[in-house]
This record gives sequence, C-alpha cells and structure tokens, in this order.
Amino acid sequence: MTILGGHLATLKVRPDVLLRFLAWAAMRICYRLEMIGKEQVPRKGGALLVANHVSWLDALLLIATQKRRIRFVMEREIYDTPLLKQLCKLMQVIPVSAKDGKKGLLEFIATSRQALEDGYLVCIFAEGEITRNGMLNRFKGGFERIVRGTDMPIIPVYIGGAWGSILSYAHGKLLSRFPSLMPYRVTVLFGEPLKAGCSAHEVRRAVMELSCAWFDARKKTRRSLGELFARTARENWNRVAMSDSGGRELSYGKALVGALALARKLKPVTVEHKMVGVCLPPTVAGALVNIALTLNGSVPVNLNYTGSQDGIRSALAQCGITTVITSRQFQEKLGTLPEFPGSLFVEDLLASLTAAEKRNAFLAARLLPVRFFARPAGFDADRLATVVFSSGRTGEPKGVMLTHHNILSNLEALRMVFRATRRDNICSALPFFHSLGLTGTLWLPLVSGFSAAYHRDPLDGAAIAQLVRERRSTLLIATPRFLMAYLRRATAEDFQSLRLVMTGAEKLKPKLADTFQEKFAIRPLEGYGATELSPVISLSLPDVEIDGVRQAGFREGSVGMPVPGVVVKIVDPESGSALPEGECGLIMVKGPNVMAGYLGKPEKTAEVMQDGWYLTGDFGYLDDLAFLHITDRLSRFHKIAGEVVRESVPGTASG
Repeated sequence: MTILGGHLATLKVRPDVLLRFLAWAAMRICYRLEMIGKEQVPRKGGALLVANHVSWLDALLLIATQKRRIRFVMEREIYDTPLLKQLCKLMQVIPVSAKDGKKGLLEFIATSRQALEDGYLVCIFAEGEITRNGMLNRFKGGFERIVRGTDMPIIPVYIGGAWGSILSYAHGKLLSRFPSLMPYRVTVLFGEPLKAGCSAHEVRRAVMELSCAWFDARKKTRRSLGELFARTARENWNRVAMSDSGGRELSYGKALVGALALARKLKPVTVEHKMVGVCLPPTVAGALVNIALTLNGSVPVNLNYTGSQDGIRSALAQCGITTVITSRQFQEKLGTLPEFPGSLFVEDLLASLTAAEKRNAFLAARLLPVRFFARPAGFDADRLATVVFSSGRTGEPKGVMLTHHNILSNLEALRMVFRATRRDNICSALPFFHSLGLTGTLWLPLVSGFSAAYHRDPLDGAAIAQLVRERRSTLLIATPRFLMAYLRRATAEDFQSLRLVMTGAEKLKPKLADTFQEKFAIRPLEGYGATELSPVISLSLPDVEIDGVRQAGFREGSVGMPVPGVVVKIVDPESGSALPEGECGLIMVKGPNVMAGYLGKPEKTAEVMQDGWYLTGDFGYLDDLAFLHITDRLSRFHKIAGEVVRESVPGTASG
C-alpha cells in the first residue's frame, strides 16, 4: 500500500509520467525498436536533441528510447489544436511559430535554454515539418541560438524505418493502407555530441551520416538480390514482371521458374568460375541470365559491347572470365565483338531445357522454402554482386566492384522517394553493363514488385514511344540526348501515362526540359551519380503537397537532394576541410552505396577513397535548401553513370 500510495502521489504531482509510460508501452508493442548510440545521450544535465522528422509518432518513438524526460519543440498551430493542447501542457511541450515575430522567437529561445539549464533534454525536429517526399529536407536555422554561448551538447538523432509506416506520408495520405507488419521495425540512432557552435548545415550533415549508419546496421539481415527477387516473385506470381520490344513477356512466376531452370542448367559449367561474362542487350533474356547467375551465387559481369575490343578483352582478363553467355543472333548483328572464351549461347540454353527440368524448376519455385534454392552458401551482404567497367577512354578500363549491400542500399533509397507501387512500369533502354541500367532498371523493379519494359536501342525514339504506350509505363530513365530523340518521334499521347522522367549523365538544359514539358505535360528531372556509387547520389523529384504542406523536390539548376543514406560534403580541394553552405568546392560522397573498390587496383582505389568518403572529382555546392549544384564536372562525353554509350545497338537476344 505504501508503494502504491507513493506511485499515486507521483502521478498526482507529475501526470506526464503516466503519459510517458503509456507512450513507451505502445511503442514497444507496435514497434520493434532498436537503439544505436544510446550512450551518446548524457545521463544527466541538459542536451539538445536534433532529429529528422518522418512520421506523426516520432516524438513517442524518442520517448520510448529514454528514461529521462524530453521536452519537445512543436509548431504552435499543432500545439493549439484543442485535442492536443492539454496533453502538450502536461508534457511541457515548447511551442514556436514563425508568426510570433521577433519577440516570440526570443521567448522561445529563452524557454528552451532555461529547460536545458534545468537539466532537461530538449528535442527539436529541425526540418520544421514531417517529410512528404522521403528526403531529409533542409534544417531551419534558429535552433543553434538555443545553445549559443553555452557548453550544452547538440546530439544528432536519426529515426530510421518509420518512413513507410501508416502515420508517415510515404504512401500519400495518412492511414491510406493497413499496416503490413506488426511490430514495425524502427531504429533510432544517436550520434556523437556536437559543440554548441555548430551551424544548422553541420548538424544536418551529422544527421545524414547517421542515416548511412542506419543502412549499414541493416547489413546483418540483408538477403541476396536473387533471394529478394524470388520472394518478390512468389508474392506477385501472376503479375507481369518483365517484357521487351521483341514481344516477350513474363509474369513473376514464369520469370522465377525460367531463371531457376536456367540457373540449374548453368551451374555445372559455372560452378568453378566466380565471375561469368554476360554479353546481352537489355531484354527479357538478358534479365533472366543475370538473375540465374545471381541465384547460383556467381558474379555476372555485363560486358560493354559498345566499347572497343581491347576494352572487352581487358575486362575478361581482369576478371579471369573463361565463360561468356551471349546470343548468336546478337553477335552476328553487332559484328564488332571479339571472340569470347567458352561462349554459351542463350538461344541454345533456353532451347535445351527439357520438360522435366522446367517441371522441377516450377515445383521448387512454387513449393520449396526460398532459402533452399535462392540463398548462396555462406552469403553475407558484402559479397560481390557484380563488376561494372568504366569506359577506359584514358587508359585500361577499371572494374568497379559493387556488393549486394551497395546495390540494395541504393535500391532502397530509390524506393523511399519514388513512391513506386505494383502498378508502376519502368521503361528503359539502358544497358545492363551500366550501373544505372543494372540497379535502376533490372533489380529495382524486380525486387520491388513492379514491372520493367526493355528495348535494346536508347536512341530509337519510335520504339521507345511504342513501348511506353503499350505498357502504360509510368517511369522513364534516359539521358538528355535520348530525350531529344523521344521529342522528335513520340506524341503527347504516347507519353501520357508517365508520372516521372529521370535524366542524368550530362547537364539537362532548361530549354530541353521546357520543350519536353510543353509537349508531354511532364518535366524531366535531373539526377547525379557515378558507377562507384551504385550509382545514384542525388535526385530531383516532383514537388509534393499533402495536408496543406508543400515541399520542394526540384530546384532549377540543381541535380536534386542526396538520396536517403547518402551524405554529400563539399570540401576545399587544397586543405580538405569542409566548406559551409553555399561555398563551392570538391564534392565528396559517403554512404552504403560506395563501391568495395576497383578490381585488382588497390592503388587506384586509394586515390579516390578517404576514410570512407569517395572523391567524385566534380565541383559544386549545397544551397540554402540543401540542393546540390554541379559547377564544374570532369571531362565527360556521352555517358551514363560513368560509361560511354554508343548511339545504336542493333539486334536482340532470343529467348
């Protein structure tokens, strides 16, 4: 009775204790909450927590991570909501509004500082609003003044995994779908304390670095690309997975059965070879071969058939490739390829599949646990997934080693911002020997459950227009030069189904973007990437307006914002020191998508890697809204994600 009386007395004096307990219990039941770096939060004394904002439950999630009391900063309009105001008072929430004027801002700063001096943790969501586009938007200045002139630490915080929950805007409107998983997996990461004199720009970069750590923390539970495809195929068995301009179409179920049958056919001839060459255009057959090799645990190396014969021979030699899967028809029509060692023709492989082999593959794909046929022995996420070769214009081509973790991290970042659904279809003619073609048009749709439509020639505007029209494509990835071809050959009706047109590799001129928008009623948006980054670094997105809040995803002249998990730092090229917002310097990139290195070239790897940061060699700056601008790029010809593309690729693979 004495203990019970003590608890009741505590609740009477501090009713927020009960509210905090209820919040803690609810979050622990509904979420599988993991904490990283909790020791960075001081056990006593004031500290300012600065966090990203991805859902309406972020404050409750943070409450569930701490035994200490947190006083949150909240927008006054929300604070004054009748249903919340009394609750906010009990929790001693600190309201703030830009409409309060200078006097109101000074009162807010004074109240927040007093809370810190009283020993509380104060938390501010520095974006000022929940993200509507999945990006970490700019941090609004002002919070720095709370700790200015004090020794109070600033603790960067990143909430990972809440984007996609029903109380986030990942699917548009709130509560737009039923929860897909209970408990929902969320990770809260706390970074090393920053000094009180840090700028909003520096704090935002620290939070972005925690987003990298969140992606890396997931490495231990990663599955292979092949296993993820197999699981996606089972969930979408009868949905269309892939098609091409040659008239081939496969459902997810048929694609899995075909890839598994092909994998078993290839296993005896590839089991001793870690790397297997693939020389096929972007087609259904090319996709199946890549999937089959990945299911076997082999490393498919897609060869640049638009490059020189010497470049292809160099790639074969560097990888130690003794088996190349190609197409007899494709080789004959191209006519410029060297003689491949141990050539296997996809036409022959597919034609040789017996009824028994197809039946066994169907039974395995339909009935066996996925791990039995799609999980390579001893798999870990740092296993090599592919090697992508640079163009070799200025020397021997360099083989960029990309792991399963590299590619999957970039895929997940794209999925977070594309808002892709199973109704989407991506149309592309990008070859699989480009990292953007491999990541963005092969693996992205096939592990996400939407479909892909392939064509072999990126400058065949008429064929692309027909493919988009027939497949009702919603996503299109191209270069500015390719867009010019589409402008000449496509009609407005051909492209009326598109909701997103992404472009990169070269500068998108405003005149071209304007002309494209005038004709097709959709504006192409520019991104930025490099083969060594798997490849996407930043993206422009359509502006989003949900629940009365508009967030910019595009800014004229920029290449967009860094995608989730990727950090961009601008440094002085001489001293290497980080530069403030708005100042131009060398662009460095850090993230889970940074390559494992150059194949067999540790000295070349060391030239471009510094403590986990990749030196792009490009110059630019981050503006006041956190958009990246490129001011001076390395000498580039017509390139996609780091490699040269020849204008036309005749022929196609059979199968």
